[in-house]
Amino acid sequence: MAVDFTAQLAAARILAIIRGTDTDAAIAAGRALLASGVHLVEVALTTPGALRAIEAIRSDAPSGSLVGAGTVLTPAAVADVAAAGAQFVVTPAVVESIAEAARRGLPVAAGALTPTEAYNAIAMGASVVKLFPASLGGPAYLKALRDPFPDIPFAAVGGVGLDQLHGYLDAGAIAVGVGSPLVGDAASGGSLDDLRARARAYLAAVAERPA
Repeated sequence: MAVDFTAQLAAARILAIIRGTDTDAAIAAGRALLASGVHLVEVALTTPGALRAIEAIRSDAPSGSLVGAGTVLTPAAVADVAAAGAQFVVTPAVVESIAEAARRGLPVAAGALTPTEAYNAIAMGASVVKLFPASLGGPAYLKALRDPFPDIPFAAVGGVGLDQLHGYLDAGAIAVGVGSPLVGDAASGGSLDDLRARARAYLAAVAERPA
């Protein structure tokens, strides 16, 4: 796959994470995010009908955007999301799906918390380490991790509200992944207007810390 996921993530600075309870609402949320200027959208496989949502969002996504799959745990799940058109894979931990996605040429943001996990994730073929849950240690922990691993691209995910966003970017995260603080209940049938307003707020905050 010719997608330079790491470069696009670093340029965009934000990855929206859709995790909801309704397939159609998840599709509508993904489309609203992309139309609002969020360029990278991840649909968690814990969302009902996630594969259909990925396919639908990808089918009319604006040029230059990427649609991926989250909570991808197994090689079988990698095959499923690849068939649905996912352009990248995200995991919550160092799991066997990392190597399978890398084998298929699908970029991977692999979940890791400790130095050993971060190192192993990259060794297995991950393009980016998803520091998760980032809120456990905060920006100071991310900075401490980056000191021995300056060449590992880290994205901070988990509890990154607007108030925390700049702290993680200043600590060296190439991007942040944001679920409920951004998406709210939109992927479960909540207000898309509210989602668009939150997207504008996040994009404005990210613009203050360009790559």
